Amino acid sequence: MADIVPAEVRSRMMAGIRSTNTRPELLLRKGLHAQGFRFRLHDRSLPGKPDIVLPRYHAVIFAHGCFWHGHDCHLFKWPATRPEFWRTKIGRNREVDQRTDAALADAGWRQAIVWECALKGRTRLPLEEVISACADWLRSDRQRIEIRGG
Repeated sequence: MADIVPAEVRSRMMAGIRSTNTRPELLLRKGLHAQGFRFRLHDRSLPGKPDIVLPRYHAVIFAHGCFWHGHDCHLFKWPATRPEFWRTKIGRNREVDQRTDAALADAGWRQAIVWECALKGRTRLPLEEVISACADWLRSDRQRIEIRGG
């Protein structure tokens, strides 16, 4: 199936997609800050440049977009155009995620992944529930948590 917009328009649209300060990330930051958590953003010294870094809890939080990380939910669908490119691109993103997880775990960092589908779409959870789950995890001694749409 051909794309419905010209190549230069598609290129401009794709270039406009943010890698930092995304809507899911901003929702998490606002909610955690309101709960009294203080954090750093996008620490380049850590593997994967986590979205939210909470040094006091030795924890990091990633707000993963379901499309870009190939999540198995209703928000992810393989594009019909240039399938080889997208399989390579998303496959590489998944490999980087695995290496990042391993490097952070080896360094002793606790990790949380909040999937986009937990915050948007038909399976989204109430924002208060997502923030509460993150806060409970931060106060616990659990190593890892993954929050996905219900």
